[in-house]
Amino acid sequence: MTSDIYRFRVGTSQCIAVSDGTFAYPDQSFFVNAPRKRLEQVFREHEVQQGAITTPWTCLFIDTGQQRVLVDTGGGPVGASMVPSIGKLLPNLQAEGIAFGGIDIVILTHGHPDHIGGNTDSEGKPTFPKARYVMWKDEWEFWMSEPNLAQLEVDEDLKQLMLMVARNNLPPIRGQLDLVDHETEIVPGIHAVPAPGHTPGHMVVIISSGSEQLFCISDVALHPIHLEQPTWYPAFDLVREQAMATRRRLMNRAATEKALVLGFHFPFPGLGHVIQKRRGWQWQPIEITG
Repeated sequence: MTSDIYRFRVGTSQCIAVSDGTFAYPDQSFFVNAPRKRLEQVFREHEVQQGAITTPWTCLFIDTGQQRVLVDTGGGPVGASMVPSIGKLLPNLQAEGIAFGGIDIVILTHGHPDHIGGNTDSEGKPTFPKARYVMWKDEWEFWMSEPNLAQLEVDEDLKQLMLMVARNNLPPIRGQLDLVDHETEIVPGIHAVPAPGHTPGHMVVIISSGSEQLFCISDVALHPIHLEQPTWYPAFDLVREQAMATRRRLMNRAATEKALVLGFHFPFPGLGHVIQKRRGWQWQPIEITG
Protein backbone atom coordinates (compact mmCIF):
# COMPACT_ATOMS: atom_id res chain seq x y z
CA MET A 1 0.00 0.00 0.00
CA THR A 2 1.21 3.50 -0.80
CA SER A 3 0.08 6.46 1.28
CA ASP A 4 -2.44 7.30 -1.48
CA ILE A 5 -3.98 3.91 -2.30
CA TYR A 6 -5.59 1.16 -0.23
CA ARG A 7 -7.11 -1.92 -1.85
CA PHE A 8 -9.80 -3.96 -0.11
CA ARG A 9 -12.88 -6.04 -0.91
CA VAL A 10 -16.55 -5.88 -0.04
CA GLY A 11 -17.79 -9.36 -0.84
CA THR A 12 -16.89 -9.91 -4.47
CA SER A 13 -16.53 -6.20 -5.26
CA GLN A 14 -12.98 -4.92 -5.54
CA CYS A 15 -12.56 -1.51 -3.94
CA ILE A 16 -9.83 1.10 -3.74
CA ALA A 17 -9.67 3.99 -1.29
CA VAL A 18 -7.93 6.70 -3.32
CA SER A 19 -6.54 9.83 -1.72
CA ASP A 20 -6.98 13.19 -3.36
CA GLY A 21 -4.40 14.61 -0.95
CA THR A 22 -4.68 16.42 2.36
CA PHE A 23 -5.93 19.77 3.56
CA ALA A 24 -5.41 21.65 6.85
CA TYR A 25 -8.52 23.13 8.46
CA PRO A 26 -8.63 25.47 11.47
CA ASP A 27 -9.49 23.13 14.34
CA GLN A 28 -12.40 25.26 15.59
CA SER A 29 -14.07 24.98 12.16
CA PHE A 30 -14.57 21.26 12.76
CA PHE A 31 -16.06 21.76 16.23
CA VAL A 32 -17.73 25.17 16.21
CA ASN A 33 -19.80 24.79 19.38
CA ALA A 34 -17.33 22.73 21.44
CA PRO A 35 -16.25 24.37 24.72
CA ARG A 36 -12.58 25.22 24.16
CA LYS A 37 -11.22 23.63 27.34
CA ARG A 38 -13.17 20.43 26.75
CA LEU A 39 -12.06 20.42 23.10
CA GLU A 40 -8.42 20.75 24.14
CA GLN A 41 -8.86 17.83 26.53
CA VAL A 42 -10.40 15.68 23.76
CA PHE A 43 -7.59 16.67 21.39
CA ARG A 44 -5.04 15.45 23.94
CA GLU A 45 -6.93 12.17 24.35
CA HIS A 46 -6.93 11.64 20.58
CA GLU A 47 -3.40 13.01 20.08
CA VAL A 48 -4.73 15.69 17.74
CA GLN A 49 -2.47 18.71 17.34
CA GLN A 50 -4.21 21.96 18.27
CA GLY A 51 -4.51 24.83 15.82
CA ALA A 52 -5.17 22.92 12.61
CA ILE A 53 -6.59 19.56 11.65
CA THR A 54 -5.01 18.04 8.56
CA THR A 55 -7.32 15.51 6.97
CA PRO A 56 -7.25 13.45 3.78
CA TRP A 57 -9.84 13.70 1.05
CA THR A 58 -10.55 10.05 0.28
CA CYS A 59 -12.58 8.99 -2.74
CA LEU A 60 -13.74 5.45 -3.47
CA PHE A 61 -13.39 3.32 -6.60
CA ILE A 62 -15.51 0.16 -6.87
CA ASP A 63 -15.29 -2.59 -9.46
CA THR A 64 -18.34 -4.82 -9.08
CA GLY A 65 -17.26 -7.04 -11.96
CA GLN A 66 -19.99 -5.46 -14.08
CA GLN A 67 -19.60 -1.74 -13.36
CA ARG A 68 -16.68 0.53 -12.50
CA VAL A 69 -17.90 3.18 -10.10
CA LEU A 70 -16.23 6.26 -8.60
CA VAL A 71 -17.65 8.00 -5.52
CA ASP A 72 -16.73 11.72 -5.58
CA THR A 73 -14.08 13.43 -7.70
CA GLY A 74 -11.92 15.40 -5.25
CA GLY A 75 -10.61 18.92 -5.70
CA GLY A 76 -9.63 18.64 -9.35
CA PRO A 77 -7.41 20.98 -11.36
CA VAL A 78 -8.72 24.18 -9.74
CA GLY A 79 -8.19 22.80 -6.25
CA ALA A 80 -4.66 21.68 -7.12
CA SER A 81 -3.83 25.12 -8.49
CA MET A 82 -4.87 26.70 -5.19
CA VAL A 83 -3.58 24.08 -2.75
CA PRO A 84 -0.65 21.94 -3.99
CA SER A 85 -1.38 19.19 -1.43
CA ILE A 86 -4.67 18.23 -3.13
CA GLY A 87 -5.84 17.25 -6.61
CA LYS A 88 -4.10 13.85 -6.53
CA LEU A 89 -7.15 11.67 -7.26
CA LEU A 90 -6.88 11.74 -11.04
CA PRO A 91 -3.14 10.97 -11.26
CA ASN A 92 -3.60 8.28 -8.60
CA LEU A 93 -6.32 6.63 -10.69
CA GLN A 94 -4.07 6.77 -13.74
CA ALA A 95 -1.20 5.24 -11.77
CA GLU A 96 -3.49 2.32 -10.93
CA GLY A 97 -4.25 1.82 -14.63
CA ILE A 98 -7.82 3.10 -14.28
CA ALA A 99 -8.72 4.94 -17.49
CA PHE A 100 -11.10 7.88 -17.17
CA GLY A 101 -13.02 6.57 -20.17
CA GLY A 102 -13.46 3.25 -18.37
CA ILE A 103 -15.49 4.71 -15.48
CA ASP A 104 -19.16 3.77 -15.90
CA ILE A 105 -20.73 5.64 -12.96
CA VAL A 106 -19.63 8.71 -10.97
CA ILE A 107 -21.64 9.22 -7.78
CA LEU A 108 -21.49 12.73 -6.32
CA THR A 109 -22.38 12.67 -2.63
CA HIS A 110 -22.85 16.46 -2.52
CA GLY A 111 -21.80 19.69 -4.16
CA HIS A 112 -18.90 20.93 -2.02
CA PRO A 113 -15.64 21.71 -3.85
CA ASP A 114 -13.69 18.77 -2.40
CA HIS A 115 -16.29 16.35 -3.79
CA ILE A 116 -17.00 17.74 -7.28
CA GLY A 117 -13.79 19.57 -8.25
CA GLY A 118 -12.63 16.72 -10.45
CA ASN A 119 -15.87 16.54 -12.45
CA THR A 120 -14.26 18.52 -15.24
CA ASP A 121 -10.80 18.87 -16.72
CA SER A 122 -8.74 22.05 -17.15
CA GLU A 123 -10.78 22.86 -20.27
CA GLY A 124 -14.10 22.56 -18.47
CA LYS A 125 -15.09 19.28 -20.14
CA PRO A 126 -16.32 16.22 -18.19
CA THR A 127 -13.32 14.29 -16.90
CA PHE A 128 -15.13 10.98 -17.28
CA PRO A 129 -16.57 11.25 -20.79
CA LYS A 130 -18.51 7.98 -20.89
CA ALA A 131 -19.74 7.97 -17.30
CA ARG A 132 -23.25 8.39 -16.01
CA TYR A 133 -23.08 10.93 -13.16
CA VAL A 134 -25.53 10.49 -10.26
CA MET A 135 -26.54 13.16 -7.73
CA TRP A 136 -29.44 13.76 -5.36
CA LYS A 137 -32.14 15.92 -6.97
CA ASP A 138 -32.38 18.34 -4.02
CA GLU A 139 -28.61 18.85 -4.14
CA TRP A 140 -28.56 19.67 -7.83
CA GLU A 141 -31.47 22.08 -7.49
CA PHE A 142 -29.87 23.80 -4.49
CA TRP A 143 -26.61 24.59 -6.26
CA MET A 144 -28.26 25.43 -9.58
CA SER A 145 -30.54 28.00 -7.95
CA GLU A 146 -29.37 30.96 -5.87
CA PRO A 147 -28.21 28.94 -2.84
CA ASN A 148 -28.49 30.60 0.55
CA LEU A 149 -25.27 29.91 2.44
CA ALA A 150 -25.97 32.38 5.24
CA GLN A 151 -26.21 29.63 7.88
CA LEU A 152 -22.69 28.39 7.18
CA GLU A 153 -20.25 29.65 9.80
CA VAL A 154 -17.43 30.18 7.30
CA ASP A 155 -16.00 33.35 5.78
CA GLU A 156 -17.35 34.97 2.65
CA ASP A 157 -14.35 33.98 0.55
CA LEU A 158 -15.07 30.30 1.17
CA LYS A 159 -18.76 30.77 0.38
CA GLN A 160 -17.83 32.41 -2.91
CA LEU A 161 -15.43 29.55 -3.68
CA MET A 162 -18.21 27.02 -3.06
CA LEU A 163 -20.50 28.86 -5.45
CA MET A 164 -17.81 29.24 -8.11
CA VAL A 165 -16.87 25.55 -8.08
CA ALA A 166 -20.51 24.45 -8.23
CA ARG A 167 -21.26 26.77 -11.14
CA ASN A 168 -18.14 25.68 -13.03
CA ASN A 169 -18.20 21.94 -12.32
CA LEU A 170 -21.87 20.94 -12.32
CA PRO A 171 -23.42 22.39 -15.52
CA PRO A 172 -20.91 20.64 -17.87
CA ILE A 173 -22.06 17.20 -16.66
CA ARG A 174 -25.79 17.90 -17.12
CA GLY A 175 -26.02 15.83 -20.30
CA GLN A 176 -24.64 12.80 -18.46
CA LEU A 177 -26.49 13.33 -15.17
CA ASP A 178 -29.20 11.24 -13.50
CA LEU A 179 -30.95 12.72 -10.47
CA VAL A 180 -32.35 10.55 -7.68
CA ASP A 181 -34.92 11.59 -5.08
CA HIS A 182 -35.41 8.48 -2.93
CA GLU A 183 -33.33 5.60 -1.60
CA THR A 184 -32.53 3.58 -4.67
CA GLU A 185 -30.17 1.01 -6.18
CA ILE A 186 -27.96 2.86 -8.66
CA VAL A 187 -26.44 -0.34 -10.01
CA PRO A 188 -26.74 -3.83 -8.53
CA GLY A 189 -25.27 -3.75 -5.02
CA ILE A 190 -24.75 0.02 -4.80
CA HIS A 191 -27.46 2.11 -3.12
CA ALA A 192 -27.99 5.86 -2.75
CA VAL A 193 -29.33 6.74 0.71
CA PRO A 194 -30.51 10.23 1.75
CA ALA A 195 -28.34 11.94 4.39
CA PRO A 196 -29.45 15.60 4.44
CA GLY A 197 -28.21 18.33 6.75
CA HIS A 198 -24.58 18.84 5.77
CA THR A 199 -26.13 20.00 2.51
CA PRO A 200 -29.79 19.70 1.38
CA GLY A 201 -29.20 16.67 -0.84
CA HIS A 202 -26.20 15.08 0.83
CA MET A 203 -26.18 11.32 0.27
CA VAL A 204 -24.52 8.21 1.64
CA VAL A 205 -23.54 5.33 -0.64
CA ILE A 206 -23.99 1.77 0.64
CA ILE A 207 -22.18 -1.05 -1.12
CA SER A 208 -23.52 -4.57 -0.49
CA SER A 209 -22.05 -7.84 -1.72
CA GLY A 210 -22.91 -11.19 -0.20
CA SER A 211 -23.07 -10.72 3.56
CA GLU A 212 -20.77 -7.67 3.59
CA GLN A 213 -21.61 -3.97 3.56
CA LEU A 214 -19.69 -0.73 3.26
CA PHE A 215 -21.22 2.60 4.30
CA CYS A 216 -19.48 5.39 2.38
CA ILE A 217 -20.63 8.19 4.71
CA SER A 218 -19.02 11.15 2.90
CA ASP A 219 -19.40 14.12 5.31
CA VAL A 220 -21.99 12.73 7.73
CA ALA A 221 -19.07 13.05 10.18
CA LEU A 222 -15.85 14.88 9.38
CA HIS A 223 -13.72 13.41 12.16
CA PRO A 224 -13.91 10.42 14.52
CA ILE A 225 -14.42 12.91 17.37
CA HIS A 226 -17.84 13.72 15.87
CA LEU A 227 -18.87 10.15 16.68
CA GLU A 228 -17.94 10.41 20.35
CA GLN A 229 -19.28 13.98 20.59
CA PRO A 230 -22.35 13.84 18.33
CA THR A 231 -23.64 17.28 19.33
CA TRP A 232 -20.45 19.05 18.23
CA TYR A 233 -20.90 20.29 14.70
CA PRO A 234 -18.60 21.63 11.95
CA ALA A 235 -18.91 25.05 10.36
CA PHE A 236 -19.73 23.38 7.05
CA ASP A 237 -23.09 21.84 8.09
CA LEU A 238 -25.84 23.91 6.47
CA VAL A 239 -28.73 22.67 8.64
CA ARG A 240 -27.13 21.62 11.92
CA GLU A 241 -30.04 19.91 13.69
CA GLN A 242 -30.87 17.91 10.58
CA ALA A 243 -27.21 16.95 10.14
CA MET A 244 -27.03 15.70 13.73
CA ALA A 245 -30.23 13.68 13.30
CA THR A 246 -28.84 12.16 10.10
CA ARG A 247 -25.58 11.31 11.86
CA ARG A 248 -27.44 9.55 14.66
CA ARG A 249 -29.67 7.59 12.27
CA LEU A 250 -26.87 6.38 10.02
CA MET A 251 -24.32 5.67 12.76
CA ASN A 252 -26.92 3.65 14.67
CA ARG A 253 -27.62 1.70 11.50
CA ALA A 254 -23.93 1.11 10.77
CA ALA A 255 -23.30 -0.04 14.34
CA THR A 256 -26.34 -2.32 14.37
CA GLU A 257 -25.49 -3.88 11.01
CA LYS A 258 -21.76 -4.08 11.87
CA ALA A 259 -20.99 -2.51 8.51
CA LEU A 260 -17.58 -1.35 7.37
CA VAL A 261 -17.54 2.46 7.21
CA LEU A 262 -15.54 4.85 5.01
CA GLY A 263 -15.25 8.48 6.14
CA PHE A 264 -14.09 10.94 3.46
CA HIS A 265 -12.08 13.01 5.97
CA PHE A 266 -11.14 10.27 8.45
CA PRO A 267 -7.44 9.29 8.72
CA PHE A 268 -6.47 7.47 5.53
CA PRO A 269 -7.72 5.03 4.32
CA GLY A 270 -10.78 6.18 6.30
CA LEU A 271 -12.01 2.63 6.95
CA GLY A 272 -13.30 1.22 10.21
CA HIS A 273 -16.33 0.26 12.28
CA VAL A 274 -18.50 2.16 14.73
CA ILE A 275 -19.70 0.75 18.02
CA GLN A 276 -22.21 2.24 20.43
CA LYS A 277 -20.62 4.14 23.30
CA ARG A 278 -22.80 5.98 25.81
CA ARG A 279 -24.69 8.70 23.90
CA GLY A 280 -22.47 8.39 20.82
CA TRP A 281 -20.17 5.92 19.15
CA GLN A 282 -16.54 4.90 19.12
CA TRP A 283 -14.47 4.68 15.96
CA GLN A 284 -12.48 1.50 15.43
CA PRO A 285 -10.15 1.87 12.43
CA ILE A 286 -9.29 -1.26 10.55
CA GLU A 287 -5.89 -2.85 10.93
CA ILE A 288 -3.89 -1.89 7.87
CA THR A 289 -2.31 -4.82 6.07
CA GLY A 290 0.05 -5.10 3.14
